[in-house]
Amino acid sequence: MVEQQTRKALRLRHRSLNTEKSYIRWLRHFREFTGARRPENLNGNDLQDFLSYLAVEKRVSSSTQSQALNAIVFVYRNVLQKNIENMIDAVRARQRRRLPVVLSIQEVERIFDEMAGVYKLMAMLIYGCGLRLSECLSLRIKDVDLERGVLIIRSGKGNKDRRTVLPERLKDDLIEYIDSVRTIYEKDRKQGLNGVYLPGSLDKKYPNAGKEWAWFWLFPSKSLSVDPKTLVVRRHHLHPASLQRAFKKAVVQAGISKQVSVHTLRHSFATHLLESGYDIRTIQELLGHKNLQTTMIYTHVATKNILGVKSPLDR
Repeated sequence: MVEQQTRKALRLRHRSLNTEKSYIRWLRHFREFTGARRPENLNGNDLQDFLSYLAVEKRVSSSTQSQALNAIVFVYRNVLQKNIENMIDAVRARQRRRLPVVLSIQEVERIFDEMAGVYKLMAMLIYGCGLRLSECLSLRIKDVDLERGVLIIRSGKGNKDRRTVLPERLKDDLIEYIDSVRTIYEKDRKQGLNGVYLPGSLDKKYPNAGKEWAWFWLFPSKSLSVDPKTLVVRRHHLHPASLQRAFKKAVVQAGISKQVSVHTLRHSFATHLLESGYDIRTIQELLGHKNLQTTMIYTHVATKNILGVKSPLDR
C-alpha cells in the first residue's frame, strides 16, 4: 500500500523513473530493517537507527546514505504525512573527497578508434558536448541545431534545460545518421505504432506530438518495449547498458589501464576545456552545474594551472 502511494506521489511530482526505482528500493530496505511494524507507527528514531545502521554496519558511502535519507524522508513527508527531519541525528557516513578520473586527449581518441556505428557517435557526442549518459539517451531530433552549432539538453539533472556546444567534427556524421533515423520513424508511422514518450503532461495537451518527427528519439531503440509507467507499447531510446558495454570493450582494446566509464568522457570534456584556458563559469554553464564548487573539482586534475602559475624551479 505504502509502495503504491509512494509511486503515485513520485509520478505526481514528475520524478524520473530512475529516482522512482531508487526510492522504492530504499523503502523496501527500510521495511526489512523495521520488521513487521506498521508504517503509521514508525517515527524519526526508526529512520535515525536505519541511517546509523547503514553507516556503521554496512559502511556505505556518504552519498549512498544521503540517497537513503532523501528516499525515506520523501515517504514520511508525502505518504505518511509526518515531518521527522528535525529528529534525525544519525551517525553520518564519512564523506570522502575523490578526484575524478580523466583521460588525455590521446587516450580519448584511442578509445574512439576502437568504436564504430551509433555507439561511437554517442560517445563522441558525450565527450564533445559534456553530456551525462542519460542526457545523451534522452535527446530528441529537435534538440540538435546543426546550423547554429548548439545542442539543447532538456530536463537535465535538477529538471533544468541548458545549451551546450555542438562539435563541428560531428555535423556531417549527425546529418547522415539522422537520415537513417528518419527511416525508422517513417516505418513506425506506416505501422500505426504509438508515439514516443513525452515528458510531463504534454501527451495530454498535444495528443499527436509523440508521433511528430521533432519529438522522435535521436537514438531510438531497434525494438519496441513496454513503457513501465503507462504500460503502453512504444519505441523507446537505446538502453544505457548497450553503450556502457561497447565503451568498456573499447577501453580494453585501446589498452587503457585507468578505471573509466562513459561518465569519464564528461569529466574529460570539462578538464580539457579548463586546460585550454576557458573560463570556469563558462564550463559550469556547459555542464549544467548548479554550484560552482562542483565545477571547481576539475582544477585539481587539470595538467595546466588555470592561474598560469609557474614554479620557481622552472625558472
